[in-house]
Amino acid sequence: MNYTLNQLKIFLKVTQTASITKAAEELHLTQPAVSIQLKNFQDQFEIPLTEVVGRQLYVTDFGKEIAVTAEQILEGVNTLNFKTHAHKGQLTGRLKISIVSTGKYVMPYFLADFLKLHPAIELVMDVTNKAKVIESLEKNEVDFSLVSVLPESVALDFVKLMQNKLFLVANRDNEFTKSSYSNTIFQQMPLIYREQGSATRLVMERFLQNNNIPTLKKIELTSNEAVKQAVIAGIGYSIMPLIGIKNELGTGELQIIPLKRLPIRTHWHLVWLKNKRFSAAANSYLNYLRSEKDNIIRNKFDWFEKY
Repeated sequence: MNYTLNQLKIFLKVTQTASITKAAEELHLTQPAVSIQLKNFQDQFEIPLTEVVGRQLYVTDFGKEIAVTAEQILEGVNTLNFKTHAHKGQLTGRLKISIVSTGKYVMPYFLADFLKLHPAIELVMDVTNKAKVIESLEKNEVDFSLVSVLPESVALDFVKLMQNKLFLVANRDNEFTKSSYSNTIFQQMPLIYREQGSATRLVMERFLQNNNIPTLKKIELTSNEAVKQAVIAGIGYSIMPLIGIKNELGTGELQIIPLKRLPIRTHWHLVWLKNKRFSAAANSYLNYLRSEKDNIIRNKFDWFEKY
């Protein structure tokens, strides 16, 4: 056999996601590249590793056994790499973080300089909705999670990072000339919601309920980017986090509708399980974040306070 570490990595990701498309997305590869490497890996075995029934990919029992071995091999390689860097006096290890989808506009700025200081640290960051972020936290699958609404069901410690603001947003098809609008504006607006489990949706629904605001036809989309594009296209309006629409406000594709009681204000928090035992990498990152977060907010998010 002549398989490569890259093939092992791709095969393992395919088994974890049960999808070539999702594996390609998470590995930042094209779908054809993943398919080719999966085929090359399969060609080295006489027994099928996967099978497709209808349009769904399934991992065979033999494939599951190979996936376990592949994970052990890759873990062993990571251990060798960590040991090599440790002997050079470098901080090593793996930093695992799960973040809510709009957190992708925030978290990289709180990681970039730390990773430059410690190039031997491997970052694993999962971007998903709030429900799955909390699930990974509860299962102790990650070191930290980034959330904009603190969960009440889990005992956590946290560091407060920066403010999160949510505004009512429209495209440029209509002009909103008043300095402030009342809640009656919602009577003529089809609202676009995020999916169930989204923190943005939770905050939006709480605002509407607390202010007794009836809404028109509800449209549901499964990502912040999808909502943003739908608003730009004129499908409807939405209450969106400012952090994700900076460029579109600058180009004029989107506009903020001034509304009484808005913006909704929450805070981004980096959270972790109470009494969690940190690795050296995670502990070092937490110390870095506590000392540098104010500088990062001032240097990277000064534009945020203008709204």
